Amino acid sequence: MLILFLRERLAWIGFFVFIIVMINVLFSLDVGLVGISILYINISMLISFMIFLFWRYVVEVGRLKNFLGNVENQFDDVHSKNLVLSPFQMAYFTKIEDVLYGKNTELNQAKVQLQEYSDELLAWVHEVKAPLTAVNLMLDRVEDLTLRRKLETEWLRLHLLVDQQLHQTRLASIEKDNYMMEIELRTVVYKEIRAMQAWCIEKGIGFDVEELTDTVTTDAKWLAFIIRQILSNAIKYSPENSEVLLFTEVDATGATLLHIKDAGIGIRKEDLPRIFYKSYTGTAGRESAQSTGMGLYLAHNVAQKIGVRITVQSSVGEGSIFTLRFPLQNEYVKLTGR
Repeated sequence: MLILFLRERLAWIGFFVFIIVMINVLFSLDVGLVGISILYINISMLISFMIFLFWRYVVEVGRLKNFLGNVENQFDDVHSKNLVLSPFQMAYFTKIEDVLYGKNTELNQAKVQLQEYSDELLAWVHEVKAPLTAVNLMLDRVEDLTLRRKLETEWLRLHLLVDQQLHQTRLASIEKDNYMMEIELRTVVYKEIRAMQAWCIEKGIGFDVEELTDTVTTDAKWLAFIIRQILSNAIKYSPENSEVLLFTEVDATGATLLHIKDAGIGIRKEDLPRIFYKSYTGTAGRESAQSTGMGLYLAHNVAQKIGVRITVQSSVGEGSIFTLRFPLQNEYVKLTGR
């Protein structure tokens, strides 16, 4: 702070040095001043200037700390007696206040527009789900089994995109829309596998699922969304007639781990640190028009909100293993505040 203060006052210091030099020159040229001690004059002026600088440092830094200590209320204090300002400082603060007021107005308008857009988008998603449900019911009337399977697969992809958009819209208010409870992993996993049955049949992909009798504390709806995104990626990038393996284990800390292993194309080493970035599709995404880069991004964000940690192990050509680590009891207490 002191160094910054001195840098801001370089003009003062420069002017003081100039005065000292001028006085010394006058003392050396004027014979009438020969009997006066120039050293005494220099020391006196130097000490006086240092005292002046120290006094200004204490006063100005004290005001600055007082202002920054309660910055939210300081602009109200500008018009009261709580904050003493010079006319010059008042002019600065008034201008800053006008600028901040304009920016806050614009920010509030943007927030309102964003909320309206979010509400409209949420309403649109709900409207779209109704015809999607109707189409799904009509698919049962298609007699050609091959055609029905293809239509069901395309319907599932469309349904997953709409579902992804729905959860993306709700993500901002996830704290108000979660309910932590003890659930059995098997219930959530089996439901998501059944939902993707048509897509799996088309590609000939099977699931090797262990008993999954483990019980974890989490939000069932948001956990289902996370598993849905990982499973859809596993199906999308796995070769035909392959298997996706799901199993659990307990780590050294006692936390439950859910592993989802596929035999897909894998993820390049340089892509691994960024697969959870928004809209990042990586090398594989550039080879597939289906990639949006949003699934894992949303899954990772949701996982952080509900205390689940996602890790990935992968090698090109050897598939990937996504691991979900569920919070322990003490971590759950920190997460919910209960």
